[in-house]
Amino acid sequence: MAEDRSRFEVGAAYSADYWTIARGEVHDSRYLDNLDLTLGWQPSGEDGPSVFLYGLYNNGAGFSSELAGDAQVISNIETPVRAARLYEAWVEQPFMQKRASIKLGLYDLNSEFDALESAGLFIASAHGIGTDISQTGQNGPSIFPITSLAARFSVDLSDDITTRFAVLDAVPGDVDHPKRTTIKLGGGEGALMIGELEYRTSAAKLLVGHWRYSADFETHDGSMRGGNAGTYIRGEWAAADDTAVFARLGQAEGRFNTFSRFYSGGISHTGIWQAADQVGLAIAWAEHSKGYQQANPGANRREVALELTYKANLTDWLSFQPDIQYVINPLEGSQNVLAVGLRMTAEVSWN
Repeated sequence: MAEDRSRFEVGAAYSADYWTIARGEVHDSRYLDNLDLTLGWQPSGEDGPSVFLYGLYNNGAGFSSELAGDAQVISNIETPVRAARLYEAWVEQPFMQKRASIKLGLYDLNSEFDALESAGLFIASAHGIGTDISQTGQNGPSIFPITSLAARFSVDLSDDITTRFAVLDAVPGDVDHPKRTTIKLGGGEGALMIGELEYRTSAAKLLVGHWRYSADFETHDGSMRGGNAGTYIRGEWAAADDTAVFARLGQAEGRFNTFSRFYSGGISHTGIWQAADQVGLAIAWAEHSKGYQQANPGANRREVALELTYKANLTDWLSFQPDIQYVINPLEGSQNVLAVGLRMTAEVSWN
């Protein structure tokens, strides 16, 4: 029987990246950082509601946007502006004997949708959430670094199957004031709706999802149309106790978006030198839509990013991660890019 008492958990994490262009149009470097501060509270114990607050700070240094020119973003802590913001703030209420729950508040959809543990090793943004989704919306969907108001419902249909659905404000924050945490409903912004079915076994997980915006969007030919939507399938498999493989296929409506197809995959191995160390190799492949190619006749057909990474966990709170990425046909560049980076992460928690 769960104890009926208040529970707190406080967390802090700081990540620092140093990236340099080893080969490309420019030869320059950037220092990027990310500070996470979190507070979780269960005021009446495990069976009651949960409250979660998440504050975020980033220095706003532009590596992909200013130097590499790739659309898929080499570092998953890069942000367009320097800002400290409230990132998430939600309440979750379980019911049906904790088989189901609902969340309400500021919400990062990638915290539960289109998320695989094995892909979390990689630094490239495309392995967090697929490029087919992250490219969409007037200000992106509700993902890092700006979130929107949302309602999320989840239910375990069986021990192996979970389904979840969310409705989110389609425009996170304020496009004209990117440093602000803003909640603004109405004004024709519409909603982003996403649903996902998860099937899991002891060694594997499969995700199938579909998303759709309710508002009209401008097409590549300049007209306004509805139907900005997409579908993805994603899975991971523990090939052995120390090896994991993942893959993803995604599609987005090509009338509106730069990329209409996205493919990714990777493999990681744990314990190559020390028990907790990890090494991994991954690829992210984004195909330009026909509409984008017709509107931009000189554009390449795809952008492809290869990543080789190694994470050394020096202690239970400190890790270092050298990383190499090679980007073929960066969207805003005329040459392929070889980027070399190093990430340091320190994280602690109390409860």
